[in-house]
Amino acid sequence: MGFKLIYLFLLLPLLTLTILSRADHALASDKKLHESHRNRTVLAGAGRVKIAALKGRKQTSDCNLFQGRWVFDASYPFYDSSACPFIDGEFDCLKFGRPDRQFLKYSWQPDSCTIPRFDGQAFLNKWRGKRVMFVGDSLSQNMWESLGCMIHASVPDTKTTFLKRTPVSSLTFQEYGVTIYLYRTPYLVDISKESVGRVLNLGTIEGGADVWKDMDILVFNSWHWWLHKGVELQGWDYIRNGSSLIRDMDRLDAFSKGLATWAQWVDQNVNISQTRVFFQGISPTHYVGKEWNEPKNSCNGQMQPLSGSTYPGGSLPAASIVSRVLSSMRTPVYLLDITTLSQLRKDAHPSTYGGGGGTDCSHWCLPGLPDTWNQLLRSSLGVKNRT
Repeated sequence: MGFKLIYLFLLLPLLTLTILSRADHALASDKKLHESHRNRTVLAGAGRVKIAALKGRKQTSDCNLFQGRWVFDASYPFYDSSACPFIDGEFDCLKFGRPDRQFLKYSWQPDSCTIPRFDGQAFLNKWRGKRVMFVGDSLSQNMWESLGCMIHASVPDTKTTFLKRTPVSSLTFQEYGVTIYLYRTPYLVDISKESVGRVLNLGTIEGGADVWKDMDILVFNSWHWWLHKGVELQGWDYIRNGSSLIRDMDRLDAFSKGLATWAQWVDQNVNISQTRVFFQGISPTHYVGKEWNEPKNSCNGQMQPLSGSTYPGGSLPAASIVSRVLSSMRTPVYLLDITTLSQLRKDAHPSTYGGGGGTDCSHWCLPGLPDTWNQLLRSSLGVKNRT
């Protein structure tokens, strides 16, 4: 018994040292674990910052591309109009004597990210063998010609095939197998010839719609013609609304019904595994200066954008209709929400330099604002659909 007590007394310090050593080791390990966790947290935080910055550059859905302001940028424009063979006279403002060039020197700066500069060759490589189609009115033509010029400026020596026809025009960059098309149809829905004359049918899309189906990128647009009145300007004599054949109706209501028919066509016919669908958004006009607090003026003589990020005249009712229709669709459609940023560009229209006489405050000079639309389109191609 005495021997056992002596043994325990001798063993106790050794056990104490062992326990303390293990405790110190555990504390050290816990400290290292804590430091490792903290370092991982810091690294993860840094990674999030880096990823967030990368996302900003890549234009993910974290960035609203369409909320921002116009800033002077001496590196603009993307191309020289005299070197682009695809520009119609109505858009070539410098050719028809516009004396100022400041309107060419503005870039769009979103509030929460930076848009990468457009690279036409990178676009061709990314979409090699693909087909892009703009479907709509002369604002679609504005954007189509702009994209052609932007790409051409990057690869001026590549062979192209350029065909202008009605209703389908095309521009092919042969080496890359990329074709960009324009399909002219101002209302998207059908205009048919009947015994009473030209009938705008709000419920059908048949003429040419099969051409749209197999594209890789579709960019739709409509609104410009829905407000036109008069036998020559409006393009139709009657409206077919369901079973009713009428002389006229509220144009916003007609636009809403026509766009709903288009939405139904897209939902039923577009293969989203192959085709990305965009809606160009509502392009504004600048005929009424009181919208930006210059009641005696129009776009004529304007030489710079409005400052800030909001338009004094407010939003456009047609833009609300577009948003409502797109949000009701099964097919994911990305809204190129160009309305506000374009409203700020009262300086960017042909005005009296469109070659056709009169004052044009509807279309846009090239180079000019549609180049920004295409830059945003390019950025949006890598982004989750936004409706």
